[in-house]
Amino acid sequence: MPHKMLKLSTLAILVAGASQASAAVYDIVPVSTSGSDQLAAQAYFPNAQANADSTPVSAFTTGIKPSAEGDNCFTGNNCNADSYDVAGTVRRGTQGAPLSDTTAYNENRQFINDVNGLYSYCRDNLGYNICDVWANNEYYGYGYNVDDVQDGQGLGGLQHIQQAWLNGYHSNALALKNGASVTTKADDASAYSETGLGSIQENTTDAVLEGIVGNYSFGTSTSAVFKNGSVNPRAFAKRGFVNNDGTPVSLLAPVSGDAFVKNMGQTTANGAVETTDGNLLVVGSSSFDQTFTQNLDSREPNTDDINIGLGFNKDTFAQCANNPSNLYSTFECQFSTFANEAAFWVVDNTGNLVKSGVISSNLAAVDSDHDDVSAQASANAVAMVNDKPVAVGYASADTDDSYVMQAAYFEPNADLTKWTQTFVPGLTITTGDDRNYQYTMANDINSSFKVVGIAKSHNAENRSIPQKMFIFDKATNQTKFLDSSVSSLFFSGSNGDATAINDNDQVVGWVDSETKNQIDGSERRHRAFTYIAGSTAQGPLKAGSVWMLDDLTNDGGAANTVANSYRIISATDINDAGVISATANYCAGGYQNLTKQAQCSVTEKQVAIKLVPKANATDKDIIVRKAEDEEPVKRSGGSLGILALTALGFIGFRRRK
Repeated sequence: MPHKMLKLSTLAILVAGASQASAAVYDIVPVSTSGSDQLAAQAYFPNAQANADSTPVSAFTTGIKPSAEGDNCFTGNNCNADSYDVAGTVRRGTQGAPLSDTTAYNENRQFINDVNGLYSYCRDNLGYNICDVWANNEYYGYGYNVDDVQDGQGLGGLQHIQQAWLNGYHSNALALKNGASVTTKADDASAYSETGLGSIQENTTDAVLEGIVGNYSFGTSTSAVFKNGSVNPRAFAKRGFVNNDGTPVSLLAPVSGDAFVKNMGQTTANGAVETTDGNLLVVGSSSFDQTFTQNLDSREPNTDDINIGLGFNKDTFAQCANNPSNLYSTFECQFSTFANEAAFWVVDNTGNLVKSGVISSNLAAVDSDHDDVSAQASANAVAMVNDKPVAVGYASADTDDSYVMQAAYFEPNADLTKWTQTFVPGLTITTGDDRNYQYTMANDINSSFKVVGIAKSHNAENRSIPQKMFIFDKATNQTKFLDSSVSSLFFSGSNGDATAINDNDQVVGWVDSETKNQIDGSERRHRAFTYIAGSTAQGPLKAGSVWMLDDLTNDGGAANTVANSYRIISATDINDAGVISATANYCAGGYQNLTKQAQCSVTEKQVAIKLVPKANATDKDIIVRKAEDEEPVKRSGGSLGILALTALGFIGFRRRK
């Protein structure tokens, strides 16, 4: 992510919230900024308040409400665009560790808890030459004081979370439904049955709304911070939640007998579907065991750069699981880490938790041969396939060398008491010196049992480490990669994320939009795309075609039109009516011209939008944006703008359903 957040005038924010673009194939509909305004207005750390007052927050989308059967915005048939609510989050400053990830940045070693861990992750997995800049900003927050990194001037960042024990905390991220903030169960003192916490403090949770289904919405929140004498404990790191018409429900870990895991263990709510009986089936991840007691010397958190005035005692840390009554009076216990499994919860329409359980086939918490590696699994999405729920995500595979996180799908029996785990074919991870992938994971599934996801390449020698995209078809049991054989947009070595697929086999996500060598510069810019993976055209989009969404929102008009005011960074979800949730850069008054390299004369703003197909558009309405060095054409356009949200920035905001 760029190390400087960019500013936007109040006028520009109002324009972004009130305008609607008329585009060639898709209309751009801005999502309300009320949640952004609420977060910006909240008090922040005193040393950082000036930065907080002058720096706009950034919005991200995560999902879109499913459409009703028969809705089709391409034909104009029952296109109820206003009813397709958008889920997401708004964030102030940097995230530090992605709230949506079961383990930070999908590293099953859980070592990312300081500046060194962040830098090592960037260097070893992304290969950019700005890893020092990125790591410092993710740890100390945007706008931190380089002369005194401990003075708390940064916005967001992992350091503020770790300093909560002494300094308290202020919300850095709010869950959003149609741009308005969502209250989670973690904001309510009644959600906490733990003793010894103290008094709950307002505006101290971070949250992301992952999706909306019917009257339900769901996501993941941190614990609130409590005041307990001179210290400020959290009850847990993160916990999934469901809201039913505004009534929040906490999703507790489905474990028995282990007070430590039940109290401090984490859960995430990643995807959900309404079942045939009207209940909501939520899938995600849940802790099942601690990960630091078998060999404490190697599993002790690296606290070299956690300089917050308290000495970390590893012997005290080792006792956290053995003395759960002391969890909230012991600083070291706040650093507890866990092995996690894929899990599910069933919530009825009155807000009651009906059932919960385990989805994945579990391994031992810690790899006996590599005790710094823990077992991890998660269900990222779920769909009804032939009236039966099928979940997709990843699970730890026990290879000869170590545990690895590998894409999988999960099929239940009739009463959900047992799930069969199957690894997606064609994505087996080899290990050893020639290991092919760092991890693979499935992001989404449709009713035809087509699965999309990612395979993170592993190449330690040349540090060219692309994130490849795949689509798996259960009918043929074949997996193919979205590469140059599908479209030139998926060029060799490009990074991408296939985030979602609807029942019409239309895929959305993001892909690198420039081919520069990552080793020679910062991370590449990227743009949202759509791919018609099935045999049926979607409106003017032919079967097998791939498009940048910036081309499909290009109206060919003047440079200052509203349609030229957005550049679409990532598409996060698509419903069966064809409506897409997306995150975009917004330039008030439009970009300087209609070329792909056009700049914004004012400061860009990162905003949430949805894209609604324009009824009865034809292929003649598609105007491909041209590069700056091509012959200028009146009806051409495109821009990356100066605020390019890249693979680093979108980590933790993968599509959930």
